[in-house]
Amino acid sequence: MENFQARPLIAGDLERVIEIDCEYTGRRRDGFYRKRLEAALAEPRNFVYLGCESNAVLQGFLLARLQEGEYGTEEPSASLDAIGVDPGAATRGMGRSLLAALDAILQHKGICAIHTQADWRNLSMLRFFAGTGFSLAPRHILERAADYLDDLQFVDDLIEEAGRLGDANDYSDAESDHRGALARDIIPCRSMRDSDLAAIVKIDRKISGRKHQAYFEQKLAEALDESGLRVSLVAEQDDHVVGFVMARVDFGEFDRIEPAAVLDSIAVDPGYTHHLVGTALLSQLLANLSALQIEVIRSETDAAHFDVLKFLQRNGFAISQRLAFVREVN
Repeated sequence: MENFQARPLIAGDLERVIEIDCEYTGRRRDGFYRKRLEAALAEPRNFVYLGCESNAVLQGFLLARLQEGEYGTEEPSASLDAIGVDPGAATRGMGRSLLAALDAILQHKGICAIHTQADWRNLSMLRFFAGTGFSLAPRHILERAADYLDDLQFVDDLIEEAGRLGDANDYSDAESDHRGALARDIIPCRSMRDSDLAAIVKIDRKISGRKHQAYFEQKLAEALDESGLRVSLVAEQDDHVVGFVMARVDFGEFDRIEPAAVLDSIAVDPGYTHHLVGTALLSQLLANLSALQIEVIRSETDAAHFDVLKFLQRNGFAISQRLAFVREVN
């Protein structure tokens, strides 16, 4: 195995990174990598982007994001978003060199864990993870088709909830017996804005008992600025925000929108639980994604968070073909 010297990626590496990625995916993802590089240049403390050269040509790259409060812990961690090596250099140890360089940086920053995920059918990536110390993480990756909620078995529950909210709509018309439509009619949802940060942090503090200001500042920037489209939402009742859903849709090849969205977080003010807020947010999000011709939405949750897991499964999410991995920094 050769000993490659890793270096920070620069703006001039963008085209070569896209070319290497295209070797594996079969398509160009210009918008995705341009957005990621712009974010790293704007907030370098939140990212580690590395490259390796051979004969003065970039042959491999690694993209990692640094976050605090992710994955259900209070400790800072790294998320390995992408790693790629030119097929001609794939057996020379460049991937391991990139990972070793990431380890050195994370050790200096006091970060102890790296998280990532991969499709279980991606055998080359699974072999790489297995050979570099990754293990399965105690997390579930779930997904569902990005279409409308239509679970009619919950109609009676919705009518009961509507009565509690003092809703004046007439539900005798069978056409209104649509779970998503009811929820969206009862709870108004709108696009998330920068000014919603304080309300988001307040809701999370009621749930977690901690103030994750920096974490949500970073997640809000990711949802509103780095995503290909702004699809995150807040729900309002009594003239204030009572719930939120953070989601993102990235650009794919030739700046077309990717067919998959990612649901990062969904939360409801504890004072408004059982009032359809979570259902309304998810329903509106799915309606918006469907209109954008997004095909799939994915989410990731800690295996111990049974309430979140139950909510997602109740709303049509099922275990994905993707696996979550974790690795201690060496």
